[in-house]
Amino acid sequence: MSLVQNLKRDFGDFRIEIPHWEILDQGVTALWGPSGSGKSTVFRILLGLEKAESTFTWQFGDLDLAALSTPERRLGVVFQSLELFPHMTARENIMFAAESRHREKNQAELHLRELVSVLALEAVLDRKAAFLSGGEKQRVSIARALIGRPRILLLDEPFSALDADLRKEARSLVRSAIKREKIPAILVTHDRDDLRAFSGKVSEIRAGRLVGESLLEGFV
Repeated sequence: MSLVQNLKRDFGDFRIEIPHWEILDQGVTALWGPSGSGKSTVFRILLGLEKAESTFTWQFGDLDLAALSTPERRLGVVFQSLELFPHMTARENIMFAAESRHREKNQAELHLRELVSVLALEAVLDRKAAFLSGGEKQRVSIARALIGRPRILLLDEPFSALDADLRKEARSLVRSAIKREKIPAILVTHDRDDLRAFSGKVSEIRAGRLVGESLLEGFV
Protein backbone atom coordinates (compact mmCIF):
# COMPACT_ATOMS: atom_id res chain seq x y z
CA MET A 1 0.00 0.00 0.00
CA SER A 2 1.03 3.62 -0.37
CA LEU A 3 1.36 5.86 2.66
CA VAL A 4 0.37 9.51 2.98
CA GLN A 5 2.00 11.31 5.91
CA ASN A 6 1.78 14.83 7.29
CA LEU A 7 -0.68 16.14 4.71
CA LYS A 8 -1.35 19.60 6.13
CA ARG A 9 -2.72 22.87 4.77
CA ASP A 10 -3.75 25.90 6.85
CA PHE A 11 -6.39 28.29 5.49
CA GLY A 12 -6.64 30.32 8.69
CA ASP A 13 -10.26 29.52 9.49
CA PHE A 14 -9.91 25.91 8.30
CA ARG A 15 -7.05 23.44 8.54
CA ILE A 16 -6.39 20.12 6.83
CA GLU A 17 -4.31 17.83 9.04
CA ILE A 18 -3.80 14.17 8.15
CA PRO A 19 -0.72 12.76 9.90
CA HIS A 20 -1.07 9.18 8.58
CA TRP A 21 -3.27 7.65 5.86
CA GLU A 22 -2.79 4.29 4.15
CA ILE A 23 -3.99 3.86 0.55
CA LEU A 24 -4.77 0.25 -0.38
CA ASP A 25 -2.91 -1.51 -3.21
CA GLN A 26 -6.12 -3.24 -4.34
CA GLY A 27 -9.73 -2.14 -4.46
CA VAL A 28 -10.97 1.28 -3.42
CA THR A 29 -9.90 3.59 -0.64
CA ALA A 30 -12.86 5.94 -0.17
CA LEU A 31 -12.48 9.39 1.35
CA TRP A 32 -15.98 10.01 2.63
CA GLY A 33 -17.47 13.03 4.38
CA PRO A 34 -19.94 15.90 4.09
CA SER A 35 -19.51 19.04 1.99
CA GLY A 36 -16.92 21.33 3.54
CA SER A 37 -15.04 18.52 5.29
CA GLY A 38 -11.87 18.99 3.20
CA LYS A 39 -12.26 16.15 0.68
CA SER A 40 -11.70 18.27 -2.41
CA THR A 41 -8.64 19.97 -0.95
CA VAL A 42 -7.08 16.61 -0.09
CA PHE A 43 -7.85 15.42 -3.63
CA ARG A 44 -6.18 18.47 -5.18
CA ILE A 45 -3.12 18.12 -2.92
CA LEU A 46 -2.71 14.46 -3.92
CA LEU A 47 -2.84 15.50 -7.58
CA GLY A 48 -0.29 18.25 -7.02
CA LEU A 49 -2.76 20.97 -8.01
CA GLU A 50 -2.60 22.55 -4.56
CA LYS A 51 0.34 22.92 -2.18
CA ALA A 52 0.58 21.26 1.21
CA GLU A 53 3.08 22.09 3.94
CA SER A 54 6.64 20.91 3.24
CA THR A 55 6.33 17.96 5.65
CA PHE A 56 3.90 16.17 3.28
CA THR A 57 5.10 12.85 1.85
CA TRP A 58 3.33 10.16 -0.18
CA GLN A 59 5.35 6.96 -0.30
CA PHE A 60 4.53 4.70 -3.25
CA GLY A 61 7.07 1.89 -3.41
CA ASP A 62 10.46 3.57 -3.64
CA LEU A 63 8.95 6.88 -4.77
CA ASP A 64 7.76 9.91 -2.81
CA LEU A 65 4.95 11.07 -5.08
CA ALA A 66 4.63 14.32 -3.11
CA ALA A 67 8.11 15.31 -4.30
CA LEU A 68 7.15 14.89 -7.96
CA SER A 69 5.38 17.26 -10.34
CA THR A 70 1.77 16.53 -11.28
CA PRO A 71 2.66 14.76 -14.59
CA GLU A 72 5.46 12.78 -12.91
CA ARG A 73 3.03 11.41 -10.29
CA ARG A 74 1.30 9.51 -13.15
CA LEU A 75 -2.17 9.49 -11.63
CA GLY A 76 -5.36 8.77 -13.54
CA VAL A 77 -8.09 11.27 -12.74
CA VAL A 78 -11.85 11.44 -13.25
CA PHE A 79 -13.13 14.86 -12.18
CA GLN A 80 -16.73 15.50 -11.19
CA SER A 81 -17.00 17.88 -14.16
CA LEU A 82 -15.46 15.20 -16.47
CA GLU A 83 -13.65 17.91 -18.51
CA LEU A 84 -13.56 16.32 -21.96
CA PHE A 85 -12.52 18.34 -25.01
CA PRO A 86 -15.92 19.02 -26.61
CA HIS A 87 -14.59 19.40 -30.18
CA MET A 88 -12.84 16.00 -30.08
CA THR A 89 -14.46 12.61 -30.55
CA ALA A 90 -14.53 10.12 -27.69
CA ARG A 91 -11.65 8.23 -29.34
CA GLU A 92 -9.59 11.41 -29.76
CA ASN A 93 -10.13 12.38 -26.11
CA ILE A 94 -8.91 8.98 -24.94
CA MET A 95 -5.95 8.74 -27.30
CA PHE A 96 -4.88 12.30 -26.49
CA ALA A 97 -4.25 11.09 -22.94
CA ALA A 98 -2.26 8.10 -24.24
CA GLU A 99 -0.09 10.39 -26.36
CA SER A 100 0.50 12.80 -23.48
CA ARG A 101 1.80 9.85 -21.44
CA HIS A 102 4.04 8.86 -24.38
CA ARG A 103 2.48 5.43 -24.81
CA GLU A 104 3.52 3.46 -27.88
CA LYS A 105 0.70 3.76 -30.41
CA ASN A 106 0.11 0.05 -31.05
CA GLN A 107 0.00 -0.72 -27.34
CA ALA A 108 -2.36 2.19 -26.72
CA GLU A 109 -4.68 1.03 -29.52
CA LEU A 110 -4.78 -2.48 -28.05
CA HIS A 111 -5.51 -1.08 -24.60
CA LEU A 112 -8.21 1.15 -26.10
CA ARG A 113 -9.98 -1.90 -27.53
CA GLU A 114 -9.95 -3.55 -24.10
CA LEU A 115 -11.34 -0.44 -22.41
CA VAL A 116 -14.00 0.00 -25.08
CA SER A 117 -15.20 -3.52 -24.37
CA VAL A 118 -15.20 -3.19 -20.56
CA LEU A 119 -16.85 0.25 -20.60
CA ALA A 120 -19.30 -0.42 -23.46
CA LEU A 121 -18.05 2.46 -25.63
CA GLU A 122 -18.33 0.87 -29.08
CA ALA A 123 -21.29 3.01 -30.20
CA VAL A 124 -19.84 6.39 -29.21
CA LEU A 125 -16.14 6.25 -30.11
CA ASP A 126 -16.48 8.46 -33.18
CA ARG A 127 -19.01 10.88 -31.69
CA LYS A 128 -17.85 14.33 -30.58
CA ALA A 129 -17.80 14.76 -26.81
CA ALA A 130 -20.16 17.74 -27.04
CA PHE A 131 -22.91 15.37 -28.19
CA LEU A 132 -22.41 12.61 -25.61
CA SER A 133 -24.85 11.98 -22.77
CA GLY A 134 -23.74 12.36 -19.17
CA GLY A 135 -23.25 8.63 -18.74
CA GLU A 136 -21.31 8.36 -22.01
CA LYS A 137 -19.04 11.25 -21.03
CA GLN A 138 -18.32 9.58 -17.74
CA ARG A 139 -17.34 6.29 -19.40
CA VAL A 140 -15.07 8.15 -21.82
CA SER A 141 -13.49 10.00 -18.88
CA ILE A 142 -12.76 6.71 -17.13
CA ALA A 143 -11.18 5.25 -20.27
CA ARG A 144 -9.13 8.43 -20.70
CA ALA A 145 -7.90 8.16 -17.10
CA LEU A 146 -6.87 4.52 -17.52
CA ILE A 147 -5.28 4.61 -20.99
CA GLY A 148 -2.09 6.17 -19.58
CA ARG A 149 -1.45 3.19 -17.26
CA PRO A 150 -1.58 5.30 -14.07
CA ARG A 151 -0.18 4.21 -10.73
CA ILE A 152 -3.45 5.07 -8.97
CA LEU A 153 -6.91 6.07 -10.22
CA LEU A 154 -8.45 9.10 -8.47
CA LEU A 155 -12.22 9.60 -8.69
CA ASP A 156 -13.76 12.87 -7.54
CA GLU A 157 -17.53 12.44 -6.88
CA PRO A 158 -17.69 10.58 -10.22
CA PHE A 159 -21.38 9.62 -10.03
CA SER A 160 -22.93 12.78 -8.58
CA ALA A 161 -23.83 14.34 -11.95
CA LEU A 162 -25.74 11.24 -13.11
CA ASP A 163 -29.38 10.51 -12.48
CA ALA A 164 -30.30 7.68 -10.12
CA ASP A 165 -30.87 5.09 -12.87
CA LEU A 166 -27.44 5.68 -14.40
CA ARG A 167 -25.51 5.69 -11.13
CA LYS A 168 -25.96 1.97 -10.49
CA GLU A 169 -24.78 1.10 -14.01
CA ALA A 170 -21.87 3.54 -13.74
CA ARG A 171 -20.68 2.08 -10.44
CA SER A 172 -20.78 -1.40 -11.97
CA LEU A 173 -18.71 -0.26 -14.96
CA VAL A 174 -16.13 1.41 -12.71
CA ARG A 175 -15.90 -1.76 -10.60
CA SER A 176 -15.28 -3.81 -13.75
CA ALA A 177 -12.62 -1.41 -15.01
CA ILE A 178 -10.77 -1.31 -11.68
CA LYS A 179 -10.74 -5.11 -11.45
CA ARG A 180 -9.72 -5.49 -15.11
CA GLU A 181 -6.88 -2.98 -14.81
CA LYS A 182 -5.74 -4.25 -11.37
CA ILE A 183 -5.29 -0.67 -10.22
CA PRO A 184 -5.84 0.88 -6.78
CA ALA A 185 -8.35 3.72 -6.64
CA ILE A 186 -9.11 6.64 -4.34
CA LEU A 187 -12.78 7.58 -4.39
CA VAL A 188 -13.83 10.97 -3.00
CA THR A 189 -17.53 10.95 -2.19
CA HIS A 190 -20.28 12.16 0.14
CA ASP A 191 -22.72 9.45 -1.02
CA ARG A 192 -23.22 6.35 1.13
CA ASP A 193 -24.48 4.44 -1.91
CA ASP A 194 -21.01 4.78 -3.44
CA LEU A 195 -19.53 3.12 -0.36
CA ARG A 196 -21.93 0.19 -0.66
CA ALA A 197 -20.84 -0.44 -4.25
CA PHE A 198 -17.11 -1.05 -3.70
CA SER A 199 -14.68 -3.16 -1.73
CA GLY A 200 -11.66 -1.83 0.13
CA LYS A 201 -11.95 0.66 2.97
CA VAL A 202 -13.55 3.97 3.82
CA SER A 203 -11.72 6.79 5.58
CA GLU A 204 -14.11 9.32 7.08
CA ILE A 205 -13.06 12.96 7.07
CA ARG A 206 -14.58 15.70 9.23
CA ALA A 207 -13.34 19.27 9.58
CA GLY A 208 -10.09 18.45 7.80
CA ARG A 209 -9.20 15.39 9.89
CA LEU A 210 -9.64 11.64 9.47
CA VAL A 211 -11.97 10.50 12.24
CA GLY A 212 -12.33 6.78 11.51
CA GLU A 213 -11.82 3.93 9.07
CA SER A 214 -13.81 0.81 8.24
CA LEU A 215 -13.97 -1.91 5.59
CA LEU A 216 -15.89 -1.62 2.33
CA GLU A 217 -17.39 -4.91 1.27
CA GLY A 218 -19.54 -3.95 -1.70
CA PHE A 219 -18.09 -6.43 -4.22
CA VAL A 220 -15.65 -9.27 -4.35
